[in-house]
Amino acid sequence: MTTITGTRPISREALIDFVYHEARLLDEGRYDEWLSLWLPEGIYWMPLDWQQSDPDLVTSLLHEDQFMLRLRIERLKGARTFSQKPKSRCHHVLNRPFVDEFDPEAGRFVTTTNMHYVETRLDDQFLLAVTARHELRLVDGQLRIQLKRVDILNCDAAFGNIQLLP
Repeated sequence: MTTITGTRPISREALIDFVYHEARLLDEGRYDEWLSLWLPEGIYWMPLDWQQSDPDLVTSLLHEDQFMLRLRIERLKGARTFSQKPKSRCHHVLNRPFVDEFDPEAGRFVTTTNMHYVETRLDDQFLLAVTARHELRLVDGQLRIQLKRVDILNCDAAFGNIQLLP
């Protein structure tokens, strides 16, 4: 039987809990714990165009592998990152995630979550309406992120700097 912790069967509810947990780690600035959710080959992708299908041949807002994600996190945590004094904060407001694919035998799962993402620093605050797609794999009894795709509803708008990760 496929499990998450080695003792408990994988369930749709466990996938939904995983998505909520990931958002909470980001909201609380627990970035090292957040990075531990990723597979080594994991990709964080934020397309630039509506319904973009190719991250390699079309420019994206973000298309980061583990090296780039770690670099981003180190910058956010860095003592000499003066653009982050005081630090940016974020808040994810999630709708209940949909479980789009559920294949415990293959250890492959896909969720889609609509959410509002708020980022703030000093007097600046902005809101994004996004849809996040998580492609998850079960590895050694633990769910891991293989791909997180974040589509911004108004992706064709001009944006300032997005410091954190929706």
